[in-house]
Amino acid sequence: MVHLLGISGSLRKASLNTALLNAAVAGAGDGVTLTAAGIAGIPLYDGDLEAADGVPAAVAALKEKIVAADGVILFTPEYNNSIPGAFKNTIDWLSRPSSDIGRVFGGKPFALAGASPGNFGTLLSQNAWLTVLHTLGARVWSGKRLMVSRAHTLFDGEGRLTDAATAERLDAFVAGFADFAAKG
Repeated sequence: MVHLLGISGSLRKASLNTALLNAAVAGAGDGVTLTAAGIAGIPLYDGDLEAADGVPAAVAALKEKIVAADGVILFTPEYNNSIPGAFKNTIDWLSRPSSDIGRVFGGKPFALAGASPGNFGTLLSQNAWLTVLHTLGARVWSGKRLMVSRAHTLFDGEGRLTDAATAERLDAFVAGFADFAAKG
């Protein structure tokens, strides 16, 4: 059994990326578990806060989920052609203390997916993530990235994926990444 963790990088209740993550969880195939996580409750990174109080409980909990997973999929929005600040802030916290980077990210398989109402489906955000993940020592799956364009037309009012072609692409993406993660 391959255990994957998906992290939605959006705080919005009606997030397209959270909806995409939920569709991925529902469609995970045989031999794969995909657990959903989010970034709610993580404060802005502040070195003084870290020095005074250590790593916040929400960060520590997410760290342990990453460590326990065979691989991690970042479901990233794209704001102003780049990584959303709240999501980058989460990764910054996850890299603290720096002595923990190897345990959390070192060699860990990561994949990138994203949904956007625009025509490029988080292409620029995903490109920006590559530098961050390489810096942290993650092993980024280069076999495929999933970019869902015009996503607002592919989900219903309840956040369910209604487009069969996108669901098929999503399931193939998760299965391909699970195979990559299983190889260690």
